[in-house]
Amino acid sequence: MNPLSVIEKYYEKGSPLYTVLVDHSRDVARKSLEIAATLTHLNPDMDFIEKAAMLHDIGIIKTRAPAIGCEGPSPYICHGFLGRGILDNEGLPERYGLVAERHTGAGITLENIKKADLPLPLRDMVPVTLEEKIICCADKYFSKSPENRDKPMTRDRIIKELNRINPGHAVRFRGWAEAFNLE
Repeated sequence: MNPLSVIEKYYEKGSPLYTVLVDHSRDVARKSLEIAATLTHLNPDMDFIEKAAMLHDIGIIKTRAPAIGCEGPSPYICHGFLGRGILDNEGLPERYGLVAERHTGAGITLENIKKADLPLPLRDMVPVTLEEKIICCADKYFSKSPENRDKPMTRDRIIKELNRINPGHAVRFRGWAEAFNLE
């Protein structure tokens, strides 16, 4: 499976949104592979990590985020589970869709969804597998926004930003960052 072939079914090749998505996804794939390379004793699936990292944000096309060129009908927070729907409809193994669904924030719990009345399905959407956690961590280092696209975030800044969203997200990310020896 070629992730770009899947992406190009939904995004016009060379369009501004395609470029935002593919550039971000390549950064996340590269960082994910760097992290996984330090965890060979845990036997991460490198091929899956690379492909799933390229596809993790495919759902942004169905959301509203004008700053990055998304003109869909749904709130941006929905891009993970919407991406899962795209990947499931493509007939990919379920684990690709689960990466898309579970990578938002540092995972979103059912309690988060209920407490904040988020427009998401009522289920836990928190990374479970090693590969999901690696991709979720790597994703936090890279923004899609034009002003921050070329400036990777630091571990401390990620934790600070996640803490503003929800302290549980910051705790989860910090635990993964420590386990993966991330700076």
